[in-house]
Amino acid sequence: MPAPKALRPGPDLASETVESWQLEPAHPDWAGGLRKTWKPGELSAQAQLSAFLATGVAGYSIHRDRPDRDGTSGLSPHLRFGEISPRQVWHAARFAAAERPALSGDIDKYLSELGWREFCRHLLFDVPDLAIRNLQPAFDAFPWRHDDKALRAWQRGQTGYPLVDAGMRELWRTGVMHNRVRMVVASFLVKHLLIDWRAGERWFWDTLVDADPGSNPANWQWVAGCGADAAPYFRVFNPILQSQKFDPDGGYIRRWVPELAALPNGGAIHQPWSATPLELADAGVKLGASYPEPIVDHKAGRERALAAYAKVRAG
Repeated sequence: MPAPKALRPGPDLASETVESWQLEPAHPDWAGGLRKTWKPGELSAQAQLSAFLATGVAGYSIHRDRPDRDGTSGLSPHLRFGEISPRQVWHAARFAAAERPALSGDIDKYLSELGWREFCRHLLFDVPDLAIRNLQPAFDAFPWRHDDKALRAWQRGQTGYPLVDAGMRELWRTGVMHNRVRMVVASFLVKHLLIDWRAGERWFWDTLVDADPGSNPANWQWVAGCGADAAPYFRVFNPILQSQKFDPDGGYIRRWVPELAALPNGGAIHQPWSATPLELADAGVKLGASYPEPIVDHKAGRERALAAYAKVRAG
């Protein structure tokens, strides 16, 4: 649309400042980590979009899966609260692709992710109870386990799997978690621990600054295998292989699980239980004390999940 020739301001209206409402916590101030990470508001959203399209979108197709790198747009909280619209993001990205054709592949990939967000929003319109009802009714009979101790360990980042624990601690400190790691921790909860996806959805709803009523439950159902266009039931994310592939040098783990920071690269940082006694001693790591033993064996957890899913599929 062309710019208007004139703007007529509205009348001056009495207004209170947002700060005067005292919406942010003070005693105790549990939002310190969130405040350091995010700056709310439309101006911040526009600045974030401009910076991403100027310097961050190059290599997005590859870097978006690396939690040890700053390879995503960081716009999800702003989209969640309407501080910027998906249409604004879409058109700004299209203009950037037209100006710099070399970036068109990365921008197309970014816009496809934006499209998934809108898909979840449309799904929510048709399924208002998306956060509590399995989209595939067969999963109503799934044999979920009730294990408060395991759920608590997952929430606190004390599962014994470094990538899972790093993601859960990043979430608690900053109110956000890298998208690749979200899939890993969600798969770990519902498949390794066989805990109902709704328990994970509620935790994310309480802790994510970008918790969206469409994307949050839709993505949890996708991971669990009961949603629209769901992941295959037999896809169980291996937290060790995911860690080795997407955080190869352990930078993400070392940042959020500092008690493992001195472990060497290679297998030890991704699976401390495989480290030699000398490596553990040199790193000051004592399994079961300074860092927990794995809460469940990967192979056993995977086999248990596949057996449970097979029963559901058998009817």
